[in-house]
Amino acid sequence: MFCVPSTEIGAIMNITKGGLVLFSANSNSSCMELSKRIAERLGVEMGKVQVYQEANRETRVQIQESVRGKDVFIIQTVSKDVNTTIMELLIMVYACKTSCAKSIIGVIPYFPYSKQCKMRKRGSIVSKLLASMMCKAGLTHLITMDLHQKEIQGFFNIPVDNLRASPFLLQYIQEEIPDYRNAVIVAKSPASAKRAQSFAERLRLGIAVIHGEAQDAESDMVDGRHSPPTAKYVAAIHPSLEIPMLIPKEKPPITVVGDVGGRIAIIVDDIIDDVDTFLAAAETLKERGAYKIFVMATHGLLSSDAPRLIEESAIDEVVVTNTIPHEIQKLQCPKIKTVDISMILSEAIRRIHNGESMSYLFRNIGVDD
Repeated sequence: MFCVPSTEIGAIMNITKGGLVLFSANSNSSCMELSKRIAERLGVEMGKVQVYQEANRETRVQIQESVRGKDVFIIQTVSKDVNTTIMELLIMVYACKTSCAKSIIGVIPYFPYSKQCKMRKRGSIVSKLLASMMCKAGLTHLITMDLHQKEIQGFFNIPVDNLRASPFLLQYIQEEIPDYRNAVIVAKSPASAKRAQSFAERLRLGIAVIHGEAQDAESDMVDGRHSPPTAKYVAAIHPSLEIPMLIPKEKPPITVVGDVGGRIAIIVDDIIDDVDTFLAAAETLKERGAYKIFVMATHGLLSSDAPRLIEESAIDEVVVTNTIPHEIQKLQCPKIKTVDISMILSEAIRRIHNGESMSYLFRNIGVDD
């Protein structure tokens, strides 16, 4: 396991050189909890800034202290109003740029629009657009956590540190699940198998994969490249040219590859938003004999009726980090638990500001992690 020792970090956390300014770009007060935790760990005060919406819904940012020649860290957690959150960040970054900040580092634990990182039919790669907008606004460095696809780092022309939440989730499993040695790590789809394998190998546990679930929104079926040409273009194809057609996919009935009978099932993923697939996986695992079911994810978006559906489901506990505020969802569903990741974000900020190596935070992380 690659946990960062809390004692070692705690001893050095508040040792920072001068010239560091910490801002929260959120106008929503519920989104500022993570910023306050980070500031407390660093031993600094939050920078003075006003972020608010005018009567016509325009976003206004007013920085109320000098940032000239300083390292500015802008912490932005994503609220339900994602587009407003993005504008708050972009305007604040640009305000710091025009105020002659030495460097502007964005701390965005959950990168919005990360699911839209592939071309789908006649859509667009929105995460690439967002990366370009951030760089153009003046961002010089990005700290984020568990990108939906690691390839998103390539959309930026600035340094990107993609931190991992798995050490904290692994620690939670070891400390809060008493009989975790009798557990099996479950991937709710083959696409999640690598993440499940990483957890299983570090905990020395078995692995199970659910295969045959309903088609999800990110499947190849929504990729327009398999579409046949329209009728008016068929005649344009040369008669001697026979393009072989790809056989369409047909998923088998739901099966579980691996033994979960009489075991604790721990489903792992990076994002839990629409919970339908998690509920279906939990039902399948219950039918196969699992007596307790946990869900572990880095980013708990928990949109719409997710808390109610979780409360009424076979899932015993959902564990997410505080990359996204979800206090309201926790009140609606006691099964939702939170793991604090402010420690690793604080240490990343300290190291970048002091010009220290970041490799310590990536120890024992392989290419597939």
